[in-house]
Amino acid sequence: MTLPQLAGLAMVRQAMPTTLKPWLPAIGTGLAGWFALDGLLRLSHLPIASGLTLAGLGLGASLLRRRQPRGPAPTDVPGWLGRLERLEGQFLRLAGEPVPVQADKTARLRRDQLAALRQELDRSGLLLALVGTCPPAVALQPDLIEALRGPEPLQLHWAHPLPAWSIGWSWPAVFEACDLLIHHLRTPLSAADLRWLEALPAGQPAWLLVDTRGEQSIEGLAAELSSQLGTDLSQRLLFWDGQPQTLAASLAPLALHLANTGAELRRGRQLRRLEQLHVRWQCDLERLRREHFLPLQRRTQWLVAAGVVAAPLPSLDLLVLAVANGLMLREMARLWDCPWTLEQLQAAATELGKAALALGVVEWSSQLLAGMVKWHGATWLVGGAMQALSAAYLTRVVARATADMLALSAGVSEPDLAEIKRQAPLLVARAAEAEKLDWPAFLEQARQWLLNLPAASMESSNVMAAEPTH
Repeated sequence: MTLPQLAGLAMVRQAMPTTLKPWLPAIGTGLAGWFALDGLLRLSHLPIASGLTLAGLGLGASLLRRRQPRGPAPTDVPGWLGRLERLEGQFLRLAGEPVPVQADKTARLRRDQLAALRQELDRSGLLLALVGTCPPAVALQPDLIEALRGPEPLQLHWAHPLPAWSIGWSWPAVFEACDLLIHHLRTPLSAADLRWLEALPAGQPAWLLVDTRGEQSIEGLAAELSSQLGTDLSQRLLFWDGQPQTLAASLAPLALHLANTGAELRRGRQLRRLEQLHVRWQCDLERLRREHFLPLQRRTQWLVAAGVVAAPLPSLDLLVLAVANGLMLREMARLWDCPWTLEQLQAAATELGKAALALGVVEWSSQLLAGMVKWHGATWLVGGAMQALSAAYLTRVVARATADMLALSAGVSEPDLAEIKRQAPLLVARAAEAEKLDWPAFLEQARQWLLNLPAASMESSNVMAAEPTH
């Protein structure tokens, strides 16, 4: 699906179906619980099965039944451009929901980034840069260009000295756009030189022009540098005595490399730049998804809690948990553009549910919640209050683990259930640890929910008493 097609999508529906909202005030009593449960079942289309287990109910079932085409594989330029267009379409789709005011500004920025990258992809020839903390004199630039001249048109940046210290040691974007870097080094190597070499972007080709003035043995220097630089860079050493007349001879191996692999270098730079932009956009999109996910997580956990309080039997507690989480999983699959089938989502959800139970998330939350519930004498009389809060916290943890799983599986057309099973304990453990850090916020939300629960029950009773009898 192209960007113009995605740009015309209608506003995405709210995470919580509006038909559920009239039921929420009536979930304070058993009778209202039956009605709410019936409404949830009709919305989710989940079958009532007595053989369901808590592990399978942890997330419930999703209504996302269709596979969506993922487009070309990102092994070439059109494939990566297709992925970027789909990411931009997902940004536009999510922008139809409540977002900060700067959404339009960031959308324009992404359009400009993609347009600039398209222009860069069409660039012919090779772009090189000479860098270093102490580069040679600029007067040598014509000699260096002449020494490297070959069948490919050549451009050369003669960079300013790299700083001796940097907070992030991040290479400027102008160098990331180069097909190859020539890093000038003076011996002995400084700590800054080594740090800049370590910070080279992944896949960035670089050759080292080593000034050998004052060195007695080139062989000894080569062995010393090899021990400091590693295998890859050690194979790309160019030794130069600092004299202009010997520069061409020193650069001869690099000139031959450029002549033989110019097209390969250019293609590698194109794919590298596309992947770099894709990674940045993917991170931005994940942050936006989490902004939309948090309200969904909060609404679902208290819908689960209300359903557990209202349902008169433990088996119905589990069923309410399954239905509410099924609605949550459907919305999460939409947020993360997940193409998995219903059966695949169910299987992945089951593994996360099993891991959550095995790690004792319910037991841990129940122990901490027991004291808090006792602080509220009025709410202690409400049957299943502590179980309801534990179910809400379980929903909170499993929801975060599911979000992490969907983020890690972005672009995967089918789940690897063996890998998900292996990763499930780690995903749930990380989610539980993250939610523990936010435990005070959950307690505050729980207190507000408990304080409002009796009022909601009383309001529900008054409404039902006012209805005419037949």
